[in-house]
Amino acid sequence: MSDPLAEALRSLPHGPEFRFVNRLLALEPGVRGAGEYTVRGDEPFLRGHFPGEPLMPGVLLVEAAAQLAGIIAQSDPQVPPLAGLKLTALRAVKIFGSARPGEVIRLEARVTGRMGNLLQAQATAHVGEQLVLQADLVLGGSR
Repeated sequence: MSDPLAEALRSLPHGPEFRFVNRLLALEPGVRGAGEYTVRGDEPFLRGHFPGEPLMPGVLLVEAAAQLAGIIAQSDPQVPPLAGLKLTALRAVKIFGSARPGEVIRLEARVTGRMGNLLQAQATAHVGEQLVLQADLVLGGSR
């Protein structure tokens, strides 16, 4: 018997070096979901961001949210997956904080609209109880 959350996570096209969702917690296919990324501390980008004070870059929080939104959108049983789905636009992005090695980023996203080969999503990220990201995302692909 297969695990639908694990299968949805495997659909993420990114290589292991650029995956910022390493666990799905919930999935309502095509509608909403939740996931996590644990900042391990050995990620290469932490060496330079910042030496001696490693911190997950805000732009990678946005990327993590976009990856979760993509997983949700591509899992919709009513809509065929879009080829080459990518982040194409950002609106109302607010970065309130970040995460350090050992911390878990909890991501939530929901698809708010679709038009042709574009989809809109709203996403948030929390570290513990602290809201660290809020964003409206647009992803696009082709049929």
